[in-house]
Amino acid sequence: MFDKTTKLQSIHGKILQYKSIWISDIHLGTRGCQADMVLEFIKYTRSENLYLVGDIVDGWALKNRWYWPQQHNDVIQKILRKARHGTRVFYIAGNHDEILRKFIPINLGNVEILNQLIYEALNGKKYWVIHGDQFDGIIRYAKWLSILGSVAYEALIAFNRYLNYFRRRFGKEYWSLSKYIKFKVKNAVKFISEFESLVVSSAKQKNAQGVICGHIHHPAMEKMKDIEYKNCGDWVENCTALVEHFNGNFELIHWLDKRKEISEDALIEEEFRQGQQEKIRVVS
Repeated sequence: MFDKTTKLQSIHGKILQYKSIWISDIHLGTRGCQADMVLEFIKYTRSENLYLVGDIVDGWALKNRWYWPQQHNDVIQKILRKARHGTRVFYIAGNHDEILRKFIPINLGNVEILNQLIYEALNGKKYWVIHGDQFDGIIRYAKWLSILGSVAYEALIAFNRYLNYFRRRFGKEYWSLSKYIKFKVKNAVKFISEFESLVVSSAKQKNAQGVICGHIHHPAMEKMKDIEYKNCGDWVENCTALVEHFNGNFELIHWLDKRKEISEDALIEEEFRQGQQEKIRVVS
């Protein structure tokens, strides 16, 4: 059975090419960050534009307790390497990396740091790109409560890691306890709905045809009030990214599923190559 512990091998010609990529809520500096999956995603994707839609580095967590393993450093280095090699990289500040907002706008290492921007897509539509914490009432009016919730959330994610360790031992796939709880709690579902409605209404006021955001760790692509709402998710629970293909279509990629496809394709290619070699030996 293929699981999260399986490492993808180098696959010639299997690099995924896109016009633009949006990722958010990586939360580098926390134990819940799935940096190994981020590094894998970066390795197997190429794009003209890369948008980091906030909470890439978790300043709140680092302020309370320093946690910065080599993999987290590698993520930063790989992103900067993409910027050096021609990918246009934009960093939209979020609430967990809000310290960057004091210096906006600024360009660091070929990475443009902003609060928001308008993206003109290949389909001719304009999309408002923003992290989304501006529409979170708890952060706006009771930041202390948000920080407390962040600590509790990190504890839940830590428990989830141990839970999935034992699930893997029994041959089961990754499962997010925090995501399960989120959708079982009525107030959490209501919060997501209200957040989406507020973001969409603001995008409409900006004369945009769509909005691309993050913040709530809930990947989604839907149309509301004639506005295209796209949330690129996170790399703590979901490991998702929003991409724009060269034909103008958008797709929400769930990396844990996509990597299975790549691995299965690689296995088929390897079996075919071994079969061809066997035929050559027989003929010889």
